[in-house]
Order: sequence, then C-alpha cells, then structure tokens
Amino acid sequence: MAPSHPNDSGEGHERPVIVLVRPQLGENIGKAARAMLNFGLTEMRLVTPRDGWPNPAAGPAAAGADIVLEQASVHESLADAVADCAHVYATTVRKRGVTKPVVTPAEAAGEIAAARGRSAIVFGPERSGLETDDVALARAILTVPINPEFGSLNLAQAVILCAYEWSKTQGERGTLVQPTDEESLPPAPQEELEGMIGQLENMLAPRGYFLPESRAAATRRTLRSMLTKPGWNHLEVRTMRGVLSSLARPPRD
Repeated sequence: MAPSHPNDSGEGHERPVIVLVRPQLGENIGKAARAMLNFGLTEMRLVTPRDGWPNPAAGPAAAGADIVLEQASVHESLADAVADCAHVYATTVRKRGVTKPVVTPAEAAGEIAAARGRSAIVFGPERSGLETDDVALARAILTVPINPEFGSLNLAQAVILCAYEWSKTQGERGTLVQPTDEESLPPAPQEELEGMIGQLENMLAPRGYFLPESRAAATRRTLRSMLTKPGWNHLEVRTMRGVLSSLARPPRD
C-alpha cells in the first residue's frame, strides 16, 4: 500500500519518487539511496526486492543515507508503487517496442519541476532492466544519452544522473550548496614573492645559472613569470623558502 504524502498539494516543485523495480542486491539499493540523498531526494519505493526488505547489506552501502532506507516502502507491483503519481518515467536504454515519448534526464527534470502532482522515476533490475509491461505503465521513457559502443550504467549511476538533473531545476528553492574552499589561503603579497624569488636568484647566480650575461635579463624574467603564475599563498611561499634554505646548507653527514 502506498504511503500518504503530506506534500501532495497538487502543485509543482514536489520531489520525485525513486522506484526500484525488482532490485537484486542490497548493496545496490544502498548505493541508490546514497545517490538520492546527495541531491535532496528522500523517497524510495521498492517493488518486490529479490532478497526481501530490510536488507542488511544496504546500510553500509548507503554511507549515511539511512533516512532514505528507513523510509523506503515495499510494494507488490509497480502499479501499486506509482498509484499516487500522475507522471511516471521509465528509465530504459531502448523503447522495447512500446511507443512512448522519449526524454533525457534533463528534459524529464524540467517536466517534473513544472508538473502538478507527484512524479516517479522508475528503474529496473540491475541485469535485465525494466520489462515491457513495466515500461508500458509509464507515461514517458527516460533515456540517458550514452556512448553507443558501451551503454552500461549501473543502478546508482542512473539514479544519480536523474537526481542531479532534478536538483538543477530547483534554483533558490533547493537546499544544495556548492562545496566551499574555506581552508584555502589568500594569495601571498608581492613582498613575500619578491623575497622568495630573490632568495632563489641568489642561490642560482654563483652556480652560473644566469650565464651568458646577454641572456641574464631574459632568464630572470622567465623565472619570475614562472614563480608568480601559480598565485602562491603565504604558506606555500614560506614552505618553498624553507626548501631553498635547506638546499643552501651544506649536506649533513
């Protein structure tokens, strides 16, 4: 029996349901749950999982996406699993003789974001995919553009592609954030770079690095350009100067 849904308001912007039909391995269910939660999807429905449910192998593979597994519901048929959904997308690599509109993950995500009522994205068993009867139940076929010479996606990969495309449609409504680079340091001031460059030049000059004299200016300019290109931060400059200081000391016995 399908669970009730507090967000069933008949308006768009609802999160799609992920339906796994006859999944075979608990590990794959867990990986699919992990893929879902990465992009803000939490509702998973399982249709006759081969090894029953709950499956102890799913938890470790979910890598912390326990809320998805805990709330997952089990259904006897695909029709039951999507009974409350007005828009059903069957993921498959081919049409299998069923005439349906065919969309990409991005196109499906746009339709789901604008749709009124609940939407479901349906995935078949890992080895065989959805059967013709499963696809016939859907409103549209969702196909991932892929290398024609190697069209092999595993279950979690397929789920994450669809979940990611949906997350992109949410804009400011979404809760996803770009990982920040909080630990990076600002670029070092020019004074510190000059000190490092000067130290290196003083070490190189006695060893004839800037000879012949006619090429010295060009060589120094190239060296300076190379050392300033990366945008060294304070810690990197200090580390490099420590390296140079170590090289300047006589070797230890």
